[in-house]
Amino acid sequence: MCRLFGMTAAPRRVQATFWLLDAADSLAVQSRREPDGVGLGIFRDDGTPEVHKAPVAAYRDTAFAREARELRAATFIAHIRYASTGGLTPDNTHPFCQHDRLLAHNGVVGDLPKLEDQLGGAMKLVHGDTDSERLFALITSHAEQTGDLGEAITRAVGWVAANLPVYAVNLVMTTATDLWALRYPETHQLYVLDRAAGGPTGTHHLEHASAAGTVRVRSADLTTTPAVVVASERMDEDPGWRALQPGELLHVAPGRHITSTIALDQPPAHQLSLADLGAHAQASQQP
Repeated sequence: MCRLFGMTAAPRRVQATFWLLDAADSLAVQSRREPDGVGLGIFRDDGTPEVHKAPVAAYRDTAFAREARELRAATFIAHIRYASTGGLTPDNTHPFCQHDRLLAHNGVVGDLPKLEDQLGGAMKLVHGDTDSERLFALITSHAEQTGDLGEAITRAVGWVAANLPVYAVNLVMTTATDLWALRYPETHQLYVLDRAAGGPTGTHHLEHASAAGTVRVRSADLTTTPAVVVASERMDEDPGWRALQPGELLHVAPGRHITSTIALDQPPAHQLSLADLGAHAQASQQP
């Protein structure tokens, strides 16, 4: 299953060290399934997006994925890809960037020709083959109409849910100052942690590691700075982790101002099961 990670300490810029795919590099694991892409995105001081990503696969160099990256930013987004649609290319690797926003997605949306018809001229935003990038373009199109990113996510995913086959649409989106996260429907989990400075004891830096061993992040700055973290799984023993509800849209504005709404209160009209997916897509969506 694709792994999502997002973090914001806005308006403070903090330093964080990321390891992607830190799990043991055994041939037994590689022979079963190797992740199809890794990516990490931040925003520079001037608000310009900066994305580091590579379509890592078993037959390619995995040094990028294991390399520690020291980055300073107010918001962070990371993604480990198990491909369900689209080849192993940089254009198909998350996070995607559109109009100074970054997005990563976990799930499957079907009938891409119908989605492309709905996009119309917004297809110019799409450079790869994935359902994720097309979904992002639909969100961007609605954002241009409404000027409200939360409303844009709700409208875009609402249209997808009503008109296309859907297995899951879990996403994280960041700007230089804000973070959004959506869990839809209940297929995959998505968790949020509202972390006070220093964590539960008030004295610890951030040290997160996913159980799957795919994402690790450390930040000494978060000993004195609060942050909000979103991830596909609980990444430590902090009791503050909470699972988002199906259809819940989370928005974190600067200063740890958190709002949460049930943006989508109905299941998809055409809910896909795991058995409905092709073999490769099935493998990509396994827990």
